[in-house]
Amino acid sequence: MPDTIVTFQIPTQILFGAGALDRLPDSLPVSSPAKILLVTDRGLRRAGILDQVAAVLEKGGLPFAVFDETEENPSVETVEAATALLRDEACDLVMGLGGGSPMDVAKSVAIMAGNPGSIRDYEGTQKIPHPPLPVVAIPTTAGTGAEVTPFIVITDIVRRFKMTIVCRSAIPALAVVDPALMATMPAPLAAATGMDALTHGIESYVSLLAQPFTEALALHGIRLIGQNLRRGVADRADREAVGNLAIASTMVAAAFSHTRLGNAHALAHPLGGFYNIPHGVANAVLLPHIMAYNAPACPEKMANIAGAMGIDVCGLPAPDGAAAAVEAVRRLMHDIGIPHGLGALGLKEEDIPRLAADAIKSGNIAVNPRPTRLEDLAGLYHAAL
Repeated sequence: MPDTIVTFQIPTQILFGAGALDRLPDSLPVSSPAKILLVTDRGLRRAGILDQVAAVLEKGGLPFAVFDETEENPSVETVEAATALLRDEACDLVMGLGGGSPMDVAKSVAIMAGNPGSIRDYEGTQKIPHPPLPVVAIPTTAGTGAEVTPFIVITDIVRRFKMTIVCRSAIPALAVVDPALMATMPAPLAAATGMDALTHGIESYVSLLAQPFTEALALHGIRLIGQNLRRGVADRADREAVGNLAIASTMVAAAFSHTRLGNAHALAHPLGGFYNIPHGVANAVLLPHIMAYNAPACPEKMANIAGAMGIDVCGLPAPDGAAAAVEAVRRLMHDIGIPHGLGALGLKEEDIPRLAADAIKSGNIAVNPRPTRLEDLAGLYHAAL
């Protein structure tokens, strides 16, 4: 694209590698913070991961308070409770430890620290009047990539709706991507989060906003996931596979921070808000159907995806290469134990019109490579049922 001007920026400082957590105290974006609010969940407390991070903070002489009540699809009420703790403890730095849910709560709390009203008031893009507190993100799953993105997803229980907040100033200042923290993830969670990352890579790569920098990150992330996800799920002690999945997740997130995503994410968010289906699982089940739908609009890119996933597409017509990409994703899902239908996860046919009406509101629809109408979204839900 020689005549097109593109922009690309990763404002987050990234510390990557086994043992990166030990460098946390010397890398904070705030020198000598008064107090850190550490946002996490009870599963990570039980797994001992919270204790590991707490020990590093204590060794560094850093005072902190812990909020560990984050749920799988965090709610407005959870953000309010965590914000109240931040104010009570007079914290001036927020740290998110976990998967996408704690990191999204941490970003939300950072916004609410200096802004009035409810987090509901900031649904949409760039509606934050005052700068958030700085955020440090410590992912423990290789999936969401929330450690480098401006996106926040919070569930409004009253509306049964997962709202999206886009705030570039809430992008974490520091991401500590330490694969050693991910080795204790159970295999089903590793499978779901890995498929979430794969969905990020594929949707970013074919997005209408894709450009050379994002395409390079997305396609290499797809390659790393295709090469390592089976191994990483089968053997959580496989350090090479877990490390490759960790860096792939962050890479594709840096890509989709600039491109947004597509129909899979537009359809997955209502499933989380309505049925509380885990986000990575919803994306995974939807992904092959979305790829098949999009293939006529971008067959060459789909064939490239097949190649990145290890399929020999040399000499194949682009439509055949695209079909091979869909089949490669289906085989991967089968091998790592992802269900192939949303019906088994609770989707009811009678709910599809309401779900499609929610999905059409997503900004991801506009950058999906194939134009999409309300009836198309309903058809994709039916196909995945």
